[in-house]
Amino acid sequence: MNIVLIGYRGVGKSSVGKILASQLKRELISTDAEVIRRAGQTIPAIVEQHGWEYFRERESDVCRDLSVRDNLIIDTGGGAILRPHNVDALKANGKLFWLTASVESIAARIGGDTQRPSLTGTKSFVEEIEEVLRERTPKYRAAADCIVTTDGQLIEQVVEQIIGDV
Repeated sequence: MNIVLIGYRGVGKSSVGKILASQLKRELISTDAEVIRRAGQTIPAIVEQHGWEYFRERESDVCRDLSVRDNLIIDTGGGAILRPHNVDALKANGKLFWLTASVESIAARIGGDTQRPSLTGTKSFVEEIEEVLRERTPKYRAAADCIVTTDGQLIEQVVEQIIGDV
């Protein structure tokens, strides 16, 4: 069974995934990193050249390919849950952990991120986070097998919670 980390960017999926992989002696795969590797270009370049829909198609390919593997830690991109078939594929051989954080924590954690283009294109940074979370929260909730809040917790505490629920 795979451990699949879902949630908005900046909630701690990558940091938690690294420690989980180390402690459980499992391979960690980031769906975003795998899309980048396969495309040979950054996410901003993919989106600029081909658009978000193309990126989401490549992300779906990666989710499908990873779903047939076993004993992975999968760090998904924040929008992987937007497509129900991604959720179905990841759930087929995985337990989905939704990592959450407040808008303030997310903004503080990803304020300097230049590797992801704007999702709305018209909002302030905090307004964009709020808007995207409003849209995605029901999808995260529906997809999640377990919900883990990362605010006010050390990464190691989050990892312990996940290991306890596997």
